[in-house]
Amino acid sequence: MESGTSAETAMLVNQEELAEPTEHEARMKEFMTLLELIRSAIQADGGDLTLVDVDTEGGVVEVMLEGACSSCAISSATLGDGVERILRDRLPWIKEVRGGIDEDFDLSLSQARGRGSYVAR
Repeated sequence: MESGTSAETAMLVNQEELAEPTEHEARMKEFMTLLELIRSAIQADGGDLTLVDVDTEGGVVEVMLEGACSSCAISSATLGDGVERILRDRLPWIKEVRGGIDEDFDLSLSQARGRGSYVAR
């Protein structure tokens, strides 16, 4: 009898698909789902939120605000009171959120994006 038949291989593949995700995979899935919800709110104001790094074991997340957020007077509040608060409230494994603002973004393009593109004077 030949080992490794296609039926046996299919059975193994199906068992692998049914396997529980690892803790890392489960955390990443939950995190990415939440991050997309936050991003859509920020994008509605002409900005964006990109993921720089995530450490699911240490609970540290690093993100970057881009677009209109680079010229917005309340971008630090968006990071602290918005992004960090939401992530830490909904994902208890997150201990720290580090954030930055993309300073290389073209301010004239930011102003042309409309809402959320406020430039403090």
